[in-house]
Amino acid sequence: MKKTICLCLFFLLILGLVGNDLQAQEKQTLSGYIKDGSNGEALIGATLSIPDLMVGTATNEYGFYSLSLAPAKYKVQFSFIGYEPIIKEVILNKNTTINIELHADGIKLKGVNVTAAKKDQNVSSVQMSVERLPVSIVKKLPHFLGEVDIIKTLQMLPGVTSVGEGSTGFNVRGGGTDQNLILLDEAPVFNSSHLFGFFSVFNGDAVKDFQLYKGGIPAQYGGRLSSVLDVRQKEGNSKRFSGSGGIGIVSSRLTLEGPIKKDKTSFMVSGRRSYADLLLRMNPKMKNNTVYFYDLNAKLNHKFNDNNRLFISGYFGNDVFKFGKEFDSHWGNTTGTIRWNHLFNKKLFSNFTAIYSNFDYSISVPEGSLGFEWISSIKNMNLKADFSYFPNPDLKLKFGFGSTYYIFNPGELKPVKGSIIESNKLEKGYGLETAAYAGLEQNIGSRLTLQYGLRLSNFKSGGTNSE
Repeated sequence: MKKTICLCLFFLLILGLVGNDLQAQEKQTLSGYIKDGSNGEALIGATLSIPDLMVGTATNEYGFYSLSLAPAKYKVQFSFIGYEPIIKEVILNKNTTINIELHADGIKLKGVNVTAAKKDQNVSSVQMSVERLPVSIVKKLPHFLGEVDIIKTLQMLPGVTSVGEGSTGFNVRGGGTDQNLILLDEAPVFNSSHLFGFFSVFNGDAVKDFQLYKGGIPAQYGGRLSSVLDVRQKEGNSKRFSGSGGIGIVSSRLTLEGPIKKDKTSFMVSGRRSYADLLLRMNPKMKNNTVYFYDLNAKLNHKFNDNNRLFISGYFGNDVFKFGKEFDSHWGNTTGTIRWNHLFNKKLFSNFTAIYSNFDYSISVPEGSLGFEWISSIKNMNLKADFSYFPNPDLKLKFGFGSTYYIFNPGELKPVKGSIIESNKLEKGYGLETAAYAGLEQNIGSRLTLQYGLRLSNFKSGGTNSE
């Protein structure tokens, strides 16, 4: 309790200092969203810059930017890699909102220019050990049996190693697989593999962007020691209806997206299923065996106005392995996320989130005197609030708090009809985790940037319940 009070006072002190600074400088704020002009998807990490002043900022996870400057007339450049930049003249005599749509660069080049980050990029960037790859690039890489796989792509990066041959688990700089926090639209995914580890649960057609934090993990993430993999699903094409799909050696997939109301409400639905079980049925000796997996991704987003947006997304996936009537096994993930973006003002961006995540598996012998079914699961429900504050070009503040409730079901044994095995049930466990954090990024001159933060968390065991 004392820690939480101290952190709240820390927040108030920072906001008070920043507020005094703002009143003294009387700056105006330029803010808005930067999106892809072809489908309305938010562009994460797009940049807004004032070349004459050599200042700028980048969009957050929802394509929002905010930059405070002294009143004047500016030439503002909006840009993103692979897109044609837009330059606008802005008279900033009041708080101004400009929403920009960038279009892919369609200029045909006579030659090929190979570009890369400058040599000192690793020391000039304040965020260390972060890997971000567009899914469009991942799809161009060679993949095992033609299946686009984010996890296997990560295993090719420095500091990331595979757990074993044919497995989608990964280790980051010596950490264990259970020390990696894997998020899909902010919902934790407890098991990221399909088909005994040969493929991951992330359907490349449904994913928009992902980042891997290998070190210097920001204060808004918690609960793991080694790394954070933050995966974001597509929001759905808000301009026109479109579809894509494919038939592969292992699985087939289909993705549909489009506007329910143009530039207002859009959806995305993507499904994938393997069909090894269909091939097994061609062999009379194997027709009673089953092995397959499936994924279903869905997302709906609605824009109420420039200050309020709602996102609802979910993932459902399962693996089924059955060996005749002798053995049966199922395991899978279910996640659901509801997010509300709200702008309190041009400088304060907020995201309120409700999350549900569940992983369960079962093993059974369907028939016989030793027949049984074993069921186990882990669930969590999470409520959290995250805030981003942009007082001036040299200071960015992120802070928030949240609470997560856990339900652990270690196992429940149920005998089948005619079995001599007795039923048994391990006691369920319950836990409540609360956390609050604050993180700042501060530019001190043109050559020094500081990033620092504080996170306080508390885990309370709720005991067990034998029911």
